[in-house]
Amino acid sequence: MVIVTPLLCSLGFWQLERAEQKRNQATALEMRRKMPPISLTVSARPEADQLLYRQVNLQGEFLTEKTIFIANRKHLGKTGFHVVTPLQLSASGELVLVNRGWTAETPSTDSGLLINSRGQLKISGEITIPQAPAIELTPIDDDSQFPPRWPYLTLERYRQWSGLEVLPILVLQTSKDDQDFIRQWPTPKVSDLMHIGYAIQWFAFAIIALLVWLRLSYQKVASETT
Repeated sequence: MVIVTPLLCSLGFWQLERAEQKRNQATALEMRRKMPPISLTVSARPEADQLLYRQVNLQGEFLTEKTIFIANRKHLGKTGFHVVTPLQLSASGELVLVNRGWTAETPSTDSGLLINSRGQLKISGEITIPQAPAIELTPIDDDSQFPPRWPYLTLERYRQWSGLEVLPILVLQTSKDDQDFIRQWPTPKVSDLMHIGYAIQWFAFAIIALLVWLRLSYQKVASETT
């Protein structure tokens, strides 16, 4: 018990440190979202994780023939797609994936997304990094139609499918255009509640271990004096 109680306490303090790290991370991310928009220039571009949640202004042309749909996305109870298209930047010629928003699943969805998407345009958005789900329930195998339907987006999979070398980010478009896509993106949240809960749990175990040790010690002393 002499070893167990301090060990449990140290685990509790470690979880409190993790909670503090989460709070600092949340503050830093919120500060990023409020910073002035950036432009993706080749000469002065930070690493992708340093761009996370930054606002960005882009100018270029959509390569609509390389569009994909992220399927089974819900909006107000309706099923639809997120429309993801690479944008070729005017200044550098580099390619960045843009999530242009949500559209309902209708017979005209395929042809509708290609209208008014040609030519140079300016868009604004927020930078994210696409991640595969922790548990993959549906395989990515529906490339039989155009645009292909994928359950989620990963940069590696997109590069393999398209043959394009896109930048390691995804831009969630926020600016309006002629398309009727819905762009109501969820606010990113970083919570410390899980770590607080774990800390309470470890401290509770430490208290229980201490009480058990005190009781056993008392019983031992009592038995020796009788």
